[in-house]
Amino acid sequence: MKDNKVRYTLRTDREPLDKLHYIARYEGRTANKQIEQLIKRCIREFEADNGAITEDMITEMYNN
Repeated sequence: MKDNKVRYTLRTDREPLDKLHYIARYEGRTANKQIEQLIKRCIREFEADNGAITEDMITEMYNN
């Protein structure tokens, strides 16, 4: 079975990462799931202010 999950290495300072882990545990999530929730929230807020991000826009971004 093919895995569609993308792996991404994040470099950050220790303090914000420790705080993220604290918040994630408080919310009953892993740090990874907390990051996923933050990404989804960021996308919702951006699209609410700027309109939907389309597949064509993403393709154009990678082609430039």
